[in-house]
Amino acid sequence: MSDTTQSTVQLIVGLGNPGPEYSQTRHNAGVWFIEQLARRFNVSLKNEPKFFGYTGKFICAGQEYKLLIPSTFMNLSGKSVLAMAQFYKLAPEQILVAHDEMALEPGIAKFKLGGGHAGHNGLRDIISRLGNNQNFYRLRLGIGHPGHKDKVTGYVLGKAPAGEQQLIEHTIDEAASCFDILAKDGLIKAQNRLHSFKAS
Repeated sequence: MSDTTQSTVQLIVGLGNPGPEYSQTRHNAGVWFIEQLARRFNVSLKNEPKFFGYTGKFICAGQEYKLLIPSTFMNLSGKSVLAMAQFYKLAPEQILVAHDEMALEPGIAKFKLGGGHAGHNGLRDIISRLGNNQNFYRLRLGIGHPGHKDKVTGYVLGKAPAGEQQLIEHTIDEAASCFDILAKDGLIKAQNRLHSFKAS
């Protein structure tokens, strides 16, 4: 993959469920990443009904980036992403989606391009709404796995214990720093730094 990605990503989406009862749950890790970027770049996120979400924008390394937190439930995330992608005429590879990832332990995060949804309802809906195109970037934020598939729903919709939550927050902070690298130097350098990081 060529390392010219710094100019391609234009929309950064954080997945989660709306409402105070979900705001602190593991499934909202993607939302926490957007909130962290918003703090970092001093962006106020505004409710934008035509995009079914909260949006804002900032400039980094001479490029404008748009932030989006869908206000739909997780399994309808694609409705919000599609509305914004169509409005700004964005291709899937201009979109970065931040989401919770059970295949990674808390304290670990990874950037990647493309791939399936691995059972993640938010990713599943986005892929489907983008015409089954999987070719968008992901920021996979590790939350760990409960050990059995029957426990998954309660796990992702539950709060992490304080120690794990701290690891997740450290990782999100690091991922936000790595976003600066992504913007300035491209995906490979951002991956190199983020993938060698483990919060402790």
